[in-house]
Amino acid sequence: MMTTTRIALASAASLLLAGCISFGAKPPESLLSLTPTSSVAAGTAINGDVAQAIQVVEPEAPAKLAVNRVPVQIDDTQVAYVEDAVWVDKPTRLFRKLLGETIRARTGRLVIDHDDPALTPTNQLRGNLIDFGYDARTASVVVTFDAVRDTNGTQVMTRRFSATVPVVTPEAGPVGAALNQAANDVAGQVADWVR
Repeated sequence: MMTTTRIALASAASLLLAGCISFGAKPPESLLSLTPTSSVAAGTAINGDVAQAIQVVEPEAPAKLAVNRVPVQIDDTQVAYVEDAVWVDKPTRLFRKLLGETIRARTGRLVIDHDDPALTPTNQLRGNLIDFGYDARTASVVVTFDAVRDTNGTQVMTRRFSATVPVVTPEAGPVGAALNQAANDVAGQVADWVR
């Protein structure tokens, strides 16, 4: 009788526990990424010495961009996220790669857009990714990058770059496409500045 009671209790406990266990949220149907509109053709070699190279450092960003979600600025103080809009990587890393590829393609310069302690060019591009999401107040996506450029370790220049693209609906597909367009616009502006 004791054994039957124990078996019944163990079965009931395992059924209750089964309802609590989750192996993660349902994955999104697709993930968002950034695709450069300016890129270097396969097989292109860019040579140079470290003194002439430019290093693109991963930008700093506010907490709302420290996740793989697309933020929605509802008003001056409220932030939400676009439903089902998930990046394949952190927005700052994606933007860094986009900047590096765009600068490489538009200027022909040797660009270091990854962390390599053996390569430390004195020419560096870093900054803050201020906006990278959907603004509900204007029904548009906004990408804003505050760039800081160190030239040969002696001169520092700063400049703000921004692009806005209207979006009718705050849904993952249209917002992702608009962010890709705006990010490429900003990357192009930065490449022209670096040139």
